[in-house]
Amino acid sequence: MTIAPEELTRLRQELGEVDREILGLIAKRQAMARAIGIAKQNAGMGTRDFRQEREVVQRARQAAAAAELPPALGEELSLLLIRHSLATQEQHRVARQGAGGGKRALIIGGAGQMGQWFARFLAASNYSVTTADPASPPAGVEFEHVSDWATLSLDHDVIVIATPMGLTNTILHQLAAAPPRGLVFDIGSLKSPLRTGLAALAQAGGHVTSVHPMFGPDTQLLSGRHVMIVDVGHPAASQHAKELFAATMATIVTVDLERHDRYMAFVLGLSHALNIAFFTALGESGETAPQLANLSSTTFDHQMHVAHRVAVENPDLYFDIQTLNDYGGEALAALQAAVTRVHDTVRTGDRDGFRTLMDAGRRYFELRSLER
Repeated sequence: MTIAPEELTRLRQELGEVDREILGLIAKRQAMARAIGIAKQNAGMGTRDFRQEREVVQRARQAAAAAELPPALGEELSLLLIRHSLATQEQHRVARQGAGGGKRALIIGGAGQMGQWFARFLAASNYSVTTADPASPPAGVEFEHVSDWATLSLDHDVIVIATPMGLTNTILHQLAAAPPRGLVFDIGSLKSPLRTGLAALAQAGGHVTSVHPMFGPDTQLLSGRHVMIVDVGHPAASQHAKELFAATMATIVTVDLERHDRYMAFVLGLSHALNIAFFTALGESGETAPQLANLSSTTFDHQMHVAHRVAVENPDLYFDIQTLNDYGGEALAALQAAVTRVHDTVRTGDRDGFRTLMDAGRRYFELRSLER
C-alpha cells in the first residue's frame, strides 16, 4: 500500500497540531504547579507531598489504560511532569526565600560549568554575583565578570572557589594571607588535595568550609540530590553553607575531610574505574559499536549508557579523582580483587562459588535498601 505525498503532509501537519496542543496543556499545568507551590509556601507546607505524587502516578496509569495505552507510558509522563513541576516550585522558593537579599557573591572559576551553576543559583537566591576567570563566560551570560580575582577587594559575603583542585589549593593559601570577611568554600570532588589550603585559611581565621555538590551542572531540581558539607574546624561557616541550600530540597550531609574522601574512593573512584575498564575492554575487543548495537540486551544497554556518560567527561578531572585521593588505592584494589575472583570462578567452573558471589550481591543490595 502506498500513500500519496499530500496525504502524508496532511497527517504530519495534524500531528504537529496535536503536539502543540500537548505542549500548551503542559504550559498550563506548569502554571498551576507554580500556583500550588506558592500556596503551599504561604501555608508553611513542604514542597513535596509524596502521597499526592503517588496518586498522580496512579491516575496517570489508569488514564493511560483507559486510552488503550501502556500504563507505564502514563507513569513515565507523569513522573517527568512531576519533576519539572517540582523544579519550578523549587526555583520560585529559592528566589523568594534565598538568603542573598542583595548581598554579594564571587565565583572564582566562574566561567566553568559548575562555576556557572553556582553563579545562577546564588543569583536566583538574590545575591549580586561576580564571576572571575581568565576564560570568558559563556555567551549570553550577564554576570559582572573579571579575569583576575586578585584585583578585587574580596569584601563579598560569599566566595565560591570553582577551579581545578590543584589551583584551588593554591587560591586557598593565597586567601589565607589576608582572610576575607565572608564565607569561603570550595566545591572540589576530593578534599585530600585541598587539605593544606583549607587548614591554612581556617588557622588564619577565615570563615571557611568545604562543599561537595553531588550533581552535575545540568541539574535543575535538587530533590534527591546530595550536598556534602565538609567541616574543616569552623562549624559556623559550615552552618552558613547549609543555609544557602535551605530553600531547596537537597539532602545535606555533614562529614569530616577524612571520611569524605574515604566515601569518594568508592562513590566516585570505584564507579569511574569500573566504567573506564568496561569501555576499554569493549574498545580493545575488536567488536565494533554498530555490531554490538544490533545485539544489545537490557543490562548491556544500561551499562553502555552509564559508560558513555563517563567516557565524555573531563579526563583530567577523572584522573585527579583516581590519583589525588589518599584513600583511592583501597577501592581500586577491591575492584581488581573482585575481577580476579570472578575470572577464577568462571575459569575453574566453580558454580557454587559463582552462586556465592551472586547471593552476596543480593544480600548487599537488600541491606542497602533497608538502610535508606
